[in-house]
Amino acid sequence: MTQSLPPLNALRAFEAAARLQSIGQAAGELNVTHGAISRQVRQLEEQLGVILFVKEGRGVKLTDAGVRLRDAATEAFERLRSTCAELQRQTAEAPFVLGCPGSLLARWFIPRLDRLNRDLPELRLQLSASEGELDPRKPGLDATLCYAEPPWPADMQVFELAAERIGPVLSPYHPRCAELRSAPPAALLDEALLHTASRPQAWPAWARQQRLDPAQLRLGQSFEHLYFLLEAALAGLGVAIAPQQLVADDLAAGRLLAPWGFVETAARLTLWVPARRMDRRAERLAEWLRDELRDKAAE
Repeated sequence: MTQSLPPLNALRAFEAAARLQSIGQAAGELNVTHGAISRQVRQLEEQLGVILFVKEGRGVKLTDAGVRLRDAATEAFERLRSTCAELQRQTAEAPFVLGCPGSLLARWFIPRLDRLNRDLPELRLQLSASEGELDPRKPGLDATLCYAEPPWPADMQVFELAAERIGPVLSPYHPRCAELRSAPPAALLDEALLHTASRPQAWPAWARQQRLDPAQLRLGQSFEHLYFLLEAALAGLGVAIAPQQLVADDLAAGRLLAPWGFVETAARLTLWVPARRMDRRAERLAEWLRDELRDKAAE
């Protein structure tokens, strides 16, 4: 026989009082009287057969049983609040909020945004840019588009969109462009290479794929973000390294050159969605992104 739960109002009163460590503050939060909270807590104690609070000075203190119930109740109510908020965001009027690193957003996503909005108008896409961690578990985000390496967290639905391919790029305005574009990869060992603090492993990973000793690389100017790194490369300030997707438009327009091609890494361009908040719109977005990346790769 299933054990019945205590009344929801009693659990809400206890959870608020335990979280705020105050009967009075709980009453204010729930817009009821101090006495109402006290009665709900006593009712809960009688039903469970345990003491949840004891007096301490002019306030109250949780017992061991109270601590256990507080932890369970807080987690349960937080999940309810989060789920209700997500359901509200998934209504027809709510936008689909996508987190995306600023470099990926500026150099790949925005040039395709008009086409995406035409193809998937029901998304009502809203973009959130950052170079820091964009965790789609946090309130305010429905999904995150980023480069990442497996394994994937068990609580996430991760759509793998394309393999990451990285390679050195330089501008036609680079002082040694004519010499370098016909030189073997080893020629880059004599260059002060542009790099980013966020991806220190990029140049060494490329060097190993070329059978070069990463210890012989000479790292020059460092940039905080990939976007600034590529702007420096476009200005002819040096040779940079970047994912192929982020420089594809520059290569097609001749603004950048990639004489040594690109090599595949262990990372993938991925769309992350919390498994417990799966939204059909995320699946449609993943399908669109895969098609867009596949079409570009075929060109």
